[in-house]
Amino acid sequence: MRCLSCNRVLTDFEATRKSATSGEFIDLCNHCYADIQYDIDVIEREDLRDEESFNDPDDEFDIDDEESNDEQF
Repeated sequence: MRCLSCNRVLTDFEATRKSATSGEFIDLCNHCYADIQYDIDVIEREDLRDEESFNDPDDEFDIDDEESNDEQF
């Protein structure tokens, strides 16, 4: 299963996220879902959430990179 917005492969946790209203699967990765998370009520399988669900491998913000940039100035 892939994210409908960015086409990333979904984790089991992401792939089982459903709309609490309609019961339809959301089919968005955590990164894309973050943009709408306050606009929709969902049902999530917390038993499928793992460390990977919290860490976005393509996250552009890296604290280590930020700190190393500060040292250059």
